[in-house]
Amino acid sequence: MGENVQTLPYGAWPSPVDAALAAAHDGRPEYVGFVGDEVWWTAPRPAEGGRRTLVRRTADGTEESLLPAPWNVRSRVIEYGGHPWAALPGAGGPLVVFANFADQRLYRFEPGGEPRPLTPVSPMGGGLRWAEPLIRPDLGEVWCVLEEFTGEAPTDVRRVLAAVPLDGSAAGDRDAVRELTDDAHRFVSGPRISPDGRRAAWLAWDHPRMPWDGTELLVADIRPDGTFGPAGTVAGGPEESIAQADWAADGSLLWASDRTGWWNLYRDGQPLCPREEEFGGPLWKLGLRWFAPLEGGLIAVVHGRGGTALGVLDPETGELCDAAGPWTEFASTLAADAERVVAVAAGPRTGSEVVELDTRTGRTRVIGAEHHDPVDPAYYPEPLERTFTGPGGREIHAHLYPPRNPGCAAPDGELPPYVVWAHGGPTGRSPLVLDLEITYFTSRGIGVAEVNYGGSTGHGREYRNRLREQWGVVDVEDCAAVARALADEGTADRARLAIRGGSAGGWTAAASLATTDVYACGTIIYPVLDLTGWSTGETHDFESQYLETLVGPYAEVPERYEQRSPATHADRVTAPFLLLQGLDDVICPPAQCERFLARMRGRGVPHAYLTFEGEGHGFRRADTLVRALEAELSLYAQVFGLKPSGVPTLELTP
Repeated sequence: MGENVQTLPYGAWPSPVDAALAAAHDGRPEYVGFVGDEVWWTAPRPAEGGRRTLVRRTADGTEESLLPAPWNVRSRVIEYGGHPWAALPGAGGPLVVFANFADQRLYRFEPGGEPRPLTPVSPMGGGLRWAEPLIRPDLGEVWCVLEEFTGEAPTDVRRVLAAVPLDGSAAGDRDAVRELTDDAHRFVSGPRISPDGRRAAWLAWDHPRMPWDGTELLVADIRPDGTFGPAGTVAGGPEESIAQADWAADGSLLWASDRTGWWNLYRDGQPLCPREEEFGGPLWKLGLRWFAPLEGGLIAVVHGRGGTALGVLDPETGELCDAAGPWTEFASTLAADAERVVAVAAGPRTGSEVVELDTRTGRTRVIGAEHHDPVDPAYYPEPLERTFTGPGGREIHAHLYPPRNPGCAAPDGELPPYVVWAHGGPTGRSPLVLDLEITYFTSRGIGVAEVNYGGSTGHGREYRNRLREQWGVVDVEDCAAVARALADEGTADRARLAIRGGSAGGWTAAASLATTDVYACGTIIYPVLDLTGWSTGETHDFESQYLETLVGPYAEVPERYEQRSPATHADRVTAPFLLLQGLDDVICPPAQCERFLARMRGRGVPHAYLTFEGEGHGFRRADTLVRALEAELSLYAQVFGLKPSGVPTLELTP
């Protein structure tokens, strides 16, 4: 042991990673694209009210934010959003079209001028929303997804492909928006246009399916006047998920389908690189991209089993060559231009960066949002990929982040506290990347275990389907199995285990406190707590029938909805907890928390409920992130008997 190493109990280690530092690095680049030779993307601005700006990287490497505050380049289509911008180069500068978060209107913008609205405001329900804009200068239009509310209820909504005039004539006139498709399908993705301009392809699906359950790939002819012919189904169905489709330069149609149990690539129906790994993922946002065709016929792909790599696939030979670099996770955003590919990547020691792959040389380099260590990397955890055994011998994938601090060691014989993190979704997963929120805890002597419980993505459809009708059972069991295993093997202190999660992870955390005795406390963040309320009008349209597969058909098993809900079993919760909620959350509304707390009243269980004005589903503002992290650490300190320095004490009320 080095002479400068202090012996201090776990949880009392001084750390340079404070909550403000973690908050400043929250979020990542999204929606990369080429505009001529330039690369553009959207970027988070936690210190500016949590808005997202549009960043332009010019040919000389200069990065600039195109839009000042309060412009917020973010769509609310299906509430989780979609690709919010498009741009074309021009002699006098680029022409930009973007969706603005505050009013959800599409705007036209030429740098140096002011954004001008292209779409009207609707007084009806959630209004008019737009995603995946595609500029058609030949027609003087922007083609995109239109989400239109027809009443006040969150499910009073229709979605179509639409054409918006570029001249601004629809800014005050809904009738000036031309609809390209009918609303026969509840959900549609944006159109992809064939190289000859004569065909359009898009995805569609209907309730009660989610897009990872089953989608259809539709193709229609585009007539010379810009109208669509009848649409035909090329692939997909109720039990086949098409995650993305696009046209190759030769006019063939490419798509990612999980018909074999894994999202693999197909060209005109023929498999290109059949493997037991994923070349696609869950379509939580419109416009996510896992592959991008290159002009010469090669295809850039994001693929993997668990983690993801960026590769270049030769569809003629099936040969796949991965890009070199320190990154272990590539996000579902890609763009290709001639022989260049741009992606967003991160790793255990780097935050998310914009990277460019030159397919001629195989060289990959960082070109935007470059990671700079805000502290000595010796404070970063050294994560471990682990596979645990759950009930019935099933495999459970997890990432372990043991405590790590170069200046501290725990007394001999002391075991560290551990917090089990349950990811949201639940159809999603935790990536193995540097996260300063995790470092905030590990550098103080608190371990973190991220559990990719049954139902998570990245491990094939069979693993994903484990959660069908088992939400609140399999996820809870898998998290508990990992927690118990860590205690049994002497990695974690059995008496100092906690669980935390947000959204669907908040549900898992709450359900775990209500149905197991594994955890000493829990942090529950913008959760689902009452299944019956959530499935009968308390959430948004996209997920309004999600529970039909996660829990079962409500009409057939209504009692299951009540039996599984933590709100029903508030009397079983005996461990202290922290509840964090955004007051503007339309996905998991505050009413759920309030009902749960009303049932906890007078039971003598120490807890705290913190609400945040102006925050929706997923905290974005720096001050919110700071308050939430410090409150969470204070909960663990009080319950586990830790002594962190410089952290305000969270008041727990019985």
